[in-house]
Amino acid sequence: MDRATVIGLALGLLMIGFGLFSSAGGNFMMFVNFPSVLITVGGAVASTLISFRFEQVMKAMKLFQIAMREKLPTPQEIVGLLVSLAEKARKEGLLALEEEADKLEDPFFRRGIQLVVDGTDPQLLKSILETELLFLQERHKVGRGIFESMAAFAPAFGLIGTLIGLVAMLVNLDDPKKVGPGMAVAMLTTLYGAIIANAFCLPVASKLKLRSGEEVLLKEVIIEGILSIQAGDNPRIVEEKLKSFFPPEVREALEKEKEGQERVIPLKRETKEA
Repeated sequence: MDRATVIGLALGLLMIGFGLFSSAGGNFMMFVNFPSVLITVGGAVASTLISFRFEQVMKAMKLFQIAMREKLPTPQEIVGLLVSLAEKARKEGLLALEEEADKLEDPFFRRGIQLVVDGTDPQLLKSILETELLFLQERHKVGRGIFESMAAFAPAFGLIGTLIGLVAMLVNLDDPKKVGPGMAVAMLTTLYGAIIANAFCLPVASKLKLRSGEEVLLKEVIIEGILSIQAGDNPRIVEEKLKSFFPPEVREALEKEKEGQERVIPLKRETKEA
């Protein structure tokens, strides 16, 4: 699970809950109103289902779970794997990569290496992988758009609930007992809508956008690495090409990791018996 997301959601809910509890003088239940929940949450979900297909909404929820649970490979892992594949291709030929392709967990990476082994034309290979990457971005965009839509619908239905509560309050001005419930619906729907949008939906959409950008960058690195391997580039050149995709701090980490792997600890010589 992504620690930043868990900490952020927990901290946000804790601060909001503490603020509500303090404002209510310990009576937290005054902020709980079932009709307000129905109007805000129910309306936002209903409008989202109208705006998208049911399958897309379900996939967006699954995408959120995957993004929060699964970790992407680090740049060091991707670059290191591509360089090792380049070394093997230089020594044993491209056909030797078929065995390595079967070991790859990433379907995108595995497909690219398999296309190289099959002798696919470089331009066609690049076109295939870039098309797959383009549609990956579109799927991510739809998933992110669902949470952005919910963030827009929740405050809107909060306003609708406010209008409903105000109408109910004005109609029953002659009965003081009914003014309170009407005012509660009017205020709490707006509160619920703001919390849903700003404490959950918008942060999740931003997190998915960040995750998508990171995944797309790694897949662009994979495409460049595969094309370099197919072209028979020197592994050192492949490594330098791939480093250019990353910021200086990542390049420094790659260099340090490489130095650590290349550092050889001298062994003590055994003394021979006379």
